Amino acid sequence: MKITALDSSKALTSTPLLAICAAKGESPVLPKGVKVSASAEKDFKGSARKDRLTDATGGAAERVLFLGLGENPGAEELRQAAARAVKAAKAQGLGAVRIQLSSTSAEAWGGAAACGVALAEGAVMGAYIYTGGKSKPAVSKLTRCVIAGPGAKFRAGVREGVSLGEANLYARDLQNFAGNQLTPRALAASAKKLATRSAQITCRVHDEAAMKKMGMGLLLGVSRGSIEPARLIHLVYKPRKKAKKRIALVGKGLTFDAGGISLKPSGKMDEMRYDMSGSAAVLGVFHALASMDVPVEVHGVVPSSENLADGMATKPGDIHTAMDGTTVEILNTDAEGRLILGDALCYVRKRIKPDTAIDLATLTGSVVVGLGHEISGMYTTTDELRDRLSAAGEATGEAVWPLPLLDGHMKNLRGGPADLRNINQPNIGGGSIAGAQFLRHFIGDEIEWSHLDIAGTAWGSVARDYVGGRGGTGVGTRLLMEYLGALK
Repeated sequence: MKITALDSSKALTSTPLLAICAAKGESPVLPKGVKVSASAEKDFKGSARKDRLTDATGGAAERVLFLGLGENPGAEELRQAAARAVKAAKAQGLGAVRIQLSSTSAEAWGGAAACGVALAEGAVMGAYIYTGGKSKPAVSKLTRCVIAGPGAKFRAGVREGVSLGEANLYARDLQNFAGNQLTPRALAASAKKLATRSAQITCRVHDEAAMKKMGMGLLLGVSRGSIEPARLIHLVYKPRKKAKKRIALVGKGLTFDAGGISLKPSGKMDEMRYDMSGSAAVLGVFHALASMDVPVEVHGVVPSSENLADGMATKPGDIHTAMDGTTVEILNTDAEGRLILGDALCYVRKRIKPDTAIDLATLTGSVVVGLGHEISGMYTTTDELRDRLSAAGEATGEAVWPLPLLDGHMKNLRGGPADLRNINQPNIGGGSIAGAQFLRHFIGDEIEWSHLDIAGTAWGSVARDYVGGRGGTGVGTRLLMEYLGALK
């Protein structure tokens, strides 16, 4: 679907569907010449998600869809409304839709630029349908979407929103691929392809021989049970102007996780293709960076492997050595994400030396118990990073919630035959906290760091018009882009 940004002050051209947003208690502002029945306008109150579709009785629009935003709407309400407009057009079998916002509404709901971003994101993401497994995917009749609003800032916002929405869809496609479609080598190939989209992006992929030379015994230990070789992906983005900071983004890339010898139950094991959702978010960021500029140098590091069980697989009780020399006793082979991330964080600390590192991972079921499917768990070593990520989550509708890094959980990981255990002892609980503390050991204390546990939000969340429901959500990509763009 092609999205075009137009100035709403220009005369309306013919469209099969015109969508108008309005807050609760407000009358929708129709373009000059467009008329609907008095009953349709009377019925519509602007209440949240209470939309009204009606035939036009005059003007250049065939149908009009009033979109209810509720009280005090902002970006999230606009994203959802734009998605509903696109879905309505598709349901009617239409080829085009126009979403229009008045200057008064834009000013009241966050400014022209922010409104343009939100409407475009919602339209792009709301149209998403995964077709990667179909032999003959259905083709939507909806091919055009016009988003009209006030002035140049609005149009620039629409263009930015399109880039962010498309990056989210790219991440979702990666998540939704079956395990035999997206292997570590296929994920690495996707990363290399991203580097061809912009001269500002480069990509290097380390194979198992290179990882062995670097001493990445944790990542290689997880990969031992699979015939698919592991990969370590390193993407780099250089801004057009001098970089103000160096940021490392690390994404867990388990393209399929059967649990290894500590085998998972068979029910819903197919969903373990989503265990690479952290890597999807990181690659999604680089998809967006191919068409957007941020003021910092960005490194994307993805350790990728499969966690399967064969005669070579790691056994419970085995001890492996990380890149920094730390020995780890593997008490549960299904706690593998922290192992591959441990080596990746060592790599970041030793080879990249960033100002800030952020990792994303579908790390623990514990975070789902605590926060459900709507909020990602967030661990940070500084209040500033906590506040920046929280603000980015609020702006993008990808909420995060701060959780504590407790010394007791770090102590609990010690005391066995190796330097660390890969899981905590049952007397302390807090599995998500323990996983975060395990990772903290490998990034060290000198680098500002955050761990985002996205096990609940990466898939299975409640449908919100533009995201959620069945399939991957692409969570993290827009959140991180908002964070990166706000750095000074």
